[in-house]
Amino acid sequence: MENLRVHPPVEGNWHKEEGATYLIALDIDGTLVKHDGTMNDAVKETVQQVMNAGHHVIISTGRSRQAAHPIAQMLGLDKGFMVTSNGAVTYVLSPAYKDGLRVFDCVHFNPTRALKLLSEKVPYAQMAVEVPSGEIYATADFEDGNFGSTAIRVNKEELFTMNEATRVVLFAENVDQDEFQQAIYHAGLHGVNYSVGWSAWLDIAAHGVSKASALEHLRRKLGVDPAHTIAIGDGHNDKEMIHWAARGVAMGEAPDEVIKVAKEVTLSVYEDGVAHTLKSLL
Repeated sequence: MENLRVHPPVEGNWHKEEGATYLIALDIDGTLVKHDGTMNDAVKETVQQVMNAGHHVIISTGRSRQAAHPIAQMLGLDKGFMVTSNGAVTYVLSPAYKDGLRVFDCVHFNPTRALKLLSEKVPYAQMAVEVPSGEIYATADFEDGNFGSTAIRVNKEELFTMNEATRVVLFAENVDQDEFQQAIYHAGLHGVNYSVGWSAWLDIAAHGVSKASALEHLRRKLGVDPAHTIAIGDGHNDKEMIHWAARGVAMGEAPDEVIKVAKEVTLSVYEDGVAHTLKSLL
């Protein structure tokens, strides 16, 4: 907690439209759950009240299905949609499906060129590739709970042979974040979307894919008015969806780059910022 820069809440000029159905996109890490992976009861209860009021609550996360679905279950979200892998894979949730979900949309790309470029520029980085079927292939030293499943261990040369990926991740331990970012920028990636996270962490997706692109697809399917969209997040990979939403909300501990694109700032995750914001819908 002491390492986070917490911004004071800033309310926008938003007003609830009576009778309207809202689409609410919620990030997971640093938004729904604290950095130790726990969720406060106030957040869970308020999200459930909003769902019971008839609004569409959609988890929108960089996590893979295996790591995101338990959070949906924790919230009691067993129907509707869930956006994962930073917008690359969207799931339909329903008790009628095996395991409670099935793929609704999946956008993949050929990661070979990006992997080879990055291997040259950041040879010290750990690498992982998530494929459309959901498996994770990773270098032997790659471990992260963001995926929620055990990675299949491969070497970099084996990763280079893969021609379909929903997401590529690079992570470097004990490396200065600015140094890492400069190396990424100098790699000259083209035709893909990428976002550098809180630390020396890089997410890569197909060109044009983001949480916002997946949410816009769902908004159209659900027939929700663009004016009735809300997105809450705290990370660099949330910027697009916060900008996309009519009511884009940054968490109190979000970095300045995220705060700048938000229309308002709520309390931090430790102060139940999601609950504070969503109560305005009740």
